[in-house]
Amino acid sequence: RTSGSCSRDLVAVEMSVVGFDVGFLSCYVAVARAGGIETAANEYSDRSTPACVSFGPRNRSIGAAAKSQMVTNCKNTVQGFKRFHGRAFSDPFVQNLKSSLVYDLSQMPSGTTGIKVMYMEEEKVFSIEQITAMLLTKLKETAESALKKPVADCVISVPCFYTDAERRSVIDAAQIAGLNCLRLMNETTAVALAYGIYKQDLPTPEEKPRTVVFVDIGHSGYQVSVCAFNKGKLKILATAFDPEMGGKDFDERLVKHFCEEFAVKYKLDVKSKPRALVRLYQECEKLKKLMSANSSDLPLNIECFMNDIDVSSKLNRAQFEEMCADILARVEPPLRSLLEQAHLKKDDIHAVEIVGGASRMPAIKERINKFFGKEPSTTLNADEAVARGCALQCAILSPAFKVREFSTTDVVPFPISLKWNSAAEDGVSDCEVFPKNHASPFSKVLTFYRREPFSLEAYYNCPKELPYPDPTIGQYVIQKVIPQASGESSKIKVKVRVNIHGIFSVSSASLVEVQKSEEEEESMDTEHSTEKENEVLLQDTTEGRQEKKSDQPPQAKKAKVKTKVLELPIENNPQWQLANDMLNLFVESEGKMIMQDKLEKERNDAKNYVEEYVYEMRDKLHGIFEKFVNENALSLKLEDTEVWLYEDGEDQPKQVYIDKLVDLKSLGQPIQDRYTEFEERPKAFDELGRQLQQYMKIVEAYKTKEEQYDHLEEAEVQKVDRMVNDVMIWMNSKMNQQSKQSLAVEPVVKTTEIQAKTRVSRSLFIIQQHGTDQSTVVELGGMTVHIVQSVSR
Repeated sequence: RTSGSCSRDLVAVEMSVVGFDVGFLSCYVAVARAGGIETAANEYSDRSTPACVSFGPRNRSIGAAAKSQMVTNCKNTVQGFKRFHGRAFSDPFVQNLKSSLVYDLSQMPSGTTGIKVMYMEEEKVFSIEQITAMLLTKLKETAESALKKPVADCVISVPCFYTDAERRSVIDAAQIAGLNCLRLMNETTAVALAYGIYKQDLPTPEEKPRTVVFVDIGHSGYQVSVCAFNKGKLKILATAFDPEMGGKDFDERLVKHFCEEFAVKYKLDVKSKPRALVRLYQECEKLKKLMSANSSDLPLNIECFMNDIDVSSKLNRAQFEEMCADILARVEPPLRSLLEQAHLKKDDIHAVEIVGGASRMPAIKERINKFFGKEPSTTLNADEAVARGCALQCAILSPAFKVREFSTTDVVPFPISLKWNSAAEDGVSDCEVFPKNHASPFSKVLTFYRREPFSLEAYYNCPKELPYPDPTIGQYVIQKVIPQASGESSKIKVKVRVNIHGIFSVSSASLVEVQKSEEEEESMDTEHSTEKENEVLLQDTTEGRQEKKSDQPPQAKKAKVKTKVLELPIENNPQWQLANDMLNLFVESEGKMIMQDKLEKERNDAKNYVEEYVYEMRDKLHGIFEKFVNENALSLKLEDTEVWLYEDGEDQPKQVYIDKLVDLKSLGQPIQDRYTEFEERPKAFDELGRQLQQYMKIVEAYKTKEEQYDHLEEAEVQKVDRMVNDVMIWMNSKMNQQSKQSLAVEPVVKTTEIQAKTRVSRSLFIIQQHGTDQSTVVELGGMTVHIVQSVSR
């Protein structure tokens, strides 16, 4: 797909349109409906879902349920795994973090990072793609629950500093979760789209664009981008970042401060107990948020923190900012770098928009304000802007929604080069294909002259700028290259592209075969390059036109030389790419785990229904059902079941709980029914009595020769009179018997029997236009009688 969006007609309404902001700490899901974009709430009615997965002996907990186990099941509860995407286990970044994690990291067979946990009472190692897929499965459920239909198409956010390997890892995770990711969208680009698409006053395409800076400071990353807006389009001009700075640095500084303080004050070594450390992190995060809103001294109290000791301390904002001065100093460099890259002055900036959880800290706002000389704007929802931008992009890319035309052009964050063996120069040649901040998505064509298959290596040519130790993107072998019939080198056209996800690929290669004609005056090379081994000619092709170029053979204006284009196979070996067989294995494994979670939920639900019934019924037996109980069998059974639930019944199959509930209800339902009868019977008798009174009045009126009934036949009236008397006798008899009956035994008469006697339609009036007859249909005790009232006007 291309990034340029067009207005499309509403064709496939059943398709879902969803944006996922998968953060380091929490995630947001935005969905598109006919009324616009909205953020979906999870099963706890919370719009934020923790990026957390917990593993237990029978199932997985994901999101809020997993976060609640961070203290009780800390070794098997995984958070903060976003930073391990596409990274080798031997990566220094991974090795440095190992000691600060509560859970264990392990090496996957492919060399990438895995996470070791106890699941289903076995030690398991899951890949980062699998863990992220679990989280995406949960977010997918949230979206499906909001939209009431299946979700497949989506747009997922990634930090703008993610490299190729990290992006491919996220795409694989989406596949494992059964999602079709239409675009991996840079977080700041998603924010820019959410900001720009609703603006009605943007400059026209001919006018000077409006330049806006977007600052996103999340829990574990700091990204800034500068964007040029015109009506119907946005173009990212440059990005800058500090991938190691975010809200977590401030949390860690607080944790370090209190660890040192408690070591002196209470002689506690907090870091020796993972559970205590997790609790301290949680409290420090709360304290940090409180300090953003208050400048006075604020307390930190934790009961039974370690060794049954309660701890307490206090801190204020000024002390906190002084403690974090070195972290706050890191706010300015990316902003300066951004303006330098885009060749802009501070005066060129129309507005500065800030998003991300850490952007709420007053000290950060102050530094941004000081740098640009203008107050940072908070037009967008700091937490939800990324997800909303992703959902908008999904709506643009999906045929299901008609969206205002709005094109998005992103940039390549790091310069990409290609290198290859150069036989003529007896060495290695290289060429920068996509410079830093080059427009993306984009394709280019390279022309080589070769006699045999050759390989290309793509790599980032600025290792110092890269927040990643390995600059290699991948190796690509162009196969089945043969010389021309004349023995000369063949002309090979290789198309390279950075796609909509920001992922580099060698997308196609073709060999131009020369077929000589009678006249050979014209050179075959349309690019007018001399035929020389290893000469490379670079052509730009725009994303929209490149397909055409590669499909059509290049021809000279005068067709003196015939050429034939042959497509060549390419062997792709991207760095740290998940093998297809492993991907399929992970997809299958995720399906099994989803089924296991579902079965465990059903088992727990069945157990909970028994527990609910025990407590509810026990309360009612000593309350509203007390008069309706004739023996203690149910009370004893409820007591036994309660004891069983916490002993042998703690962990039983689903069917055992279902059978247990049926057994309890066989004793409880008759009591429930007697109570219901007691409540409903008087109402049914009252209704019957009212109907009988109504018919007695009609019979009485006929007997007193009232004019409106004088047309009725006597036999019909007598029939009604007899029926009314019979039903009256039956009703009085049953009421008398029931009044002497104990409430704890079956009632003499059921409400359904009374209602059967009362099958009376109230009055059916057929009013004719002139001289009206009024007809009452009486259905009494199974006999239908028509009473027609003549009403003269």
